[in-house]
Amino acid sequence: MQHHHSHDKHDHGHHHDHHGYHHTSATLTSTFYIGIVLNSIFVVLEVVAGFWTNSLALLTDAGHNLGDVAGLVLVLISTKIAKRKPTGKYTYGFGKTTVLVALINAALLLIAVGAIGWEAIGRINSTVVVQGKIVSIVAIVGIITNATTAILLLKEKEKDLNVKGAYLHMASDALVSFGVMLSGIIIYFTHWFFLDIITCGVIIVLIIASTWNLLQEALKLTLDGVPSGIDVNSVRAYLLGLEGVKGIHDLHIWALSTKANALTSHIIMPNGATDAFLVGINRDLHEKFNIDHSTIQVESSTSTICEQDC
Repeated sequence: MQHHHSHDKHDHGHHHDHHGYHHTSATLTSTFYIGIVLNSIFVVLEVVAGFWTNSLALLTDAGHNLGDVAGLVLVLISTKIAKRKPTGKYTYGFGKTTVLVALINAALLLIAVGAIGWEAIGRINSTVVVQGKIVSIVAIVGIITNATTAILLLKEKEKDLNVKGAYLHMASDALVSFGVMLSGIIIYFTHWFFLDIITCGVIIVLIIASTWNLLQEALKLTLDGVPSGIDVNSVRAYLLGLEGVKGIHDLHIWALSTKANALTSHIIMPNGATDAFLVGINRDLHEKFNIDHSTIQVESSTSTICEQDC
């Protein structure tokens, strides 16, 4: 069904630069580099120690940490791509690559734990001697490595989905390493080697739990769903509550990247709107709803045909 309307005024406002990535702090970039180096070294240590001690728990944690390293690398790459200016073919720029990276990162982690879980199932009916002392020592190194990276990411975690994802992974890795350390100590004193498989299973559950929400949010943003933290009904109520606004339709809110959100809407104002009025809307949308890029179409006709939003 067509919309019949007259166009009085159109306003387009932004509160960002290349979807929030042009001024990505040098400190945050350095943090990612530090995290990549520290965790890469630790992954190698865990893999070697895992095979040496026959610890499936260490190998599981190594797989998780490898996924985190890959995630940090992808975030750095996507952030650099997101800074590129819009082109004739990509008029919104390349900020959406950060959403794609979040989706890939979550999917890779789930695939990795699936493969390790299969190996754990194969060990259930066999007894494998695990060197608990070495396992616990390596796990202590893991606690220090992951906790250090998580602390460095703490300040920026609420500003970007990918940074938040990296922070959650590092924080959960520190907790996982603590669990591996405890199992190593218990195995050393009791020779309860089956604890290694149990620890592996617990790690898998924790990884799935910490990754699932990230996967859901990334998938939603990929499909242009309303970003978490923005209530579309509140935005609609705000627009309808403005003086002179008689109705709205075609309200759309979506993510331009993991840091920037966009909105388009038609508002019906029989008496029209001033430039100052529209500037105020853009400012309020940014300050109240974290919407950085808004496009408002003002219509004077009350005969606009709409089915849901008026």
